[in-house]
Amino acid sequence: MFKKILVANRGEIALRIQRACRELGVKAVMVYSEADKEAKYVKLAEEAVCIGPAASPLSYLNMPAIISAAEVTDAEAIHPGYGFLSENADFAERVEKSGFQFIGPTPESIRIMGDKVSAKQAMIRAGVPCVPGSEGELPDDPAQIRRIAKSVGYPVIIKAAGGGGGRGMRVVHTEAALINAVQMTKAEAGAAFGNPAVYMEKFLQNPRHVEIQILADKYKNAVYLGERDCSMQRRHQKVIEEAPAPGIPRKLIEKIGERCVAACKKIGYRGAGTFEFLYENGEFYFIEMNTRVQVEHPVTEWITGVDIVKTQIMVAAGEKLPFTQRDIQIRGHAIECRVNAEDAFKFTPSPGRITSWHMPGGPGVRVDSHAYNNYFVPPNYDSMIGKIIVHGDTREQALARMQTALAETVIEGISTNIPLHRELMVDAKFMSGGTNIHYLEHWLSQHKR
Repeated sequence: MFKKILVANRGEIALRIQRACRELGVKAVMVYSEADKEAKYVKLAEEAVCIGPAASPLSYLNMPAIISAAEVTDAEAIHPGYGFLSENADFAERVEKSGFQFIGPTPESIRIMGDKVSAKQAMIRAGVPCVPGSEGELPDDPAQIRRIAKSVGYPVIIKAAGGGGGRGMRVVHTEAALINAVQMTKAEAGAAFGNPAVYMEKFLQNPRHVEIQILADKYKNAVYLGERDCSMQRRHQKVIEEAPAPGIPRKLIEKIGERCVAACKKIGYRGAGTFEFLYENGEFYFIEMNTRVQVEHPVTEWITGVDIVKTQIMVAAGEKLPFTQRDIQIRGHAIECRVNAEDAFKFTPSPGRITSWHMPGGPGVRVDSHAYNNYFVPPNYDSMIGKIIVHGDTREQALARMQTALAETVIEGISTNIPLHRELMVDAKFMSGGTNIHYLEHWLSQHKR
């Protein structure tokens, strides 16, 4: 096991990793920007290093600053968390070339799965079902592009190979709009991701977003930890997540989970990862793989009893997975609400000082947050300031616990999306389970404030 790990992230995930290190008896070095010097994990740190000004490119995206911080503190490994440099293959490579262990997959795995075209090709070879579409990058010839679209069937969606986070996508309903849409997406992809390659997929009308969590070690042992339903989204950003996914037969989950495990073994995957699927009419279609820990990992931790972050660290240290697939049992139901510093219905960011902070408690309630009373939420980063997660023996009990937890939550001084969560938790369609990825956008259009 490592003696010291540098945590190359901020916010609630930095605190989460710090806690995992403490439980493992490992010292955690926390890095922070000038905007984050008052963060809880910095105050709790045995060692903390300022890596630059508030702007992300000068701090949390500054590779030399992070590696220098690891060098001066004698850290042995770097945990990238999620976002920032967590899925940057060049960073993983530089970390390992500098003599540190990257707590995540190999740079090769990140490259394969980070490019949506090569990821899809790898999944097809591994027998994981994919959305019908082009076999690879779209050619330049307009006639060929039209032929591919005709064989896939309209509507189609044009996606950037290097895209993510809902960017670099365009839906096309008619042949007349096709070539212009491809050219526009290529130009956007080149500017945003430095990679103009695009590919085509069938646009599914009313799918759900269901993902499979996996863990793998370097000895080709891999397991899947059930599934999560992340269909409650706004502009491709998840708002509520739950596990297991309501109404999907276990046999179907087992079948797709086993294929994900086989794919991990085939590509030599190491660490934590998530296979994201669209699910429609009883069929799973692979869309992408996240080669890092996810924001929503706590719902899976609660239904399986597996500590995903600790296991990530153990696997990176060269240990074997401490369990097999037979050991993974799904118990009860968990729901997570992301708490964002933003107007609940207009979604305008609301940075500023928190003047009152009271988080819920009681049986089956977990709060992951770096915020506290009198904490100043900086305007420089993502608006998420925490997560409220509940667990119950049944989905009904989990819903009741979340309703109670949200009713207890008090955050003053800034606006948050807690009022939105309170309304969604008593929405009849959400309570019945199985809403699709368009449901929340439609709900918001009906509930304009």
